[in-house]
Amino acid sequence: MSSPPVISIIDDDGSVRAATYNLVRSLGYVVHTFASAGEFLRSPHVNDTSCVIADVRMPAMSGLELQAHLLAEGYRVPFIFITAFSAENVRAQALKAGAHCFLTKPFTGEALSGCLDAALGARGAGSSE
Repeated sequence: MSSPPVISIIDDDGSVRAATYNLVRSLGYVVHTFASAGEFLRSPHVNDTSCVIADVRMPAMSGLELQAHLLAEGYRVPFIFITAFSAENVRAQALKAGAHCFLTKPFTGEALSGCLDAALGARGAGSSE
């Protein structure tokens, strides 16, 4: 029996972090939360993360900068971006860099669940029928 995928949620807004944690945890995933990209990068969970859900705008290092950093280091973990400030150029940049989804806050649980299914399925960790 395989263990559930590990999802890392990175958002500087504590209430968004908590709500997203509760939703993703209810879907059966192992979930870790981080208040910043730096906190995530310093954690022991970088290597076991199956998918990253990250806010686009965060202090110090943005979600897009985190994605670029991980790609440069050779990590090919799927990304789902969430943002309260949807700008088409930012969305296009994220998707061009390989993001699986780009959700505008507030988003529905169904939308996030669908994004997780797509991201993990593309990674080969999706469920089989």
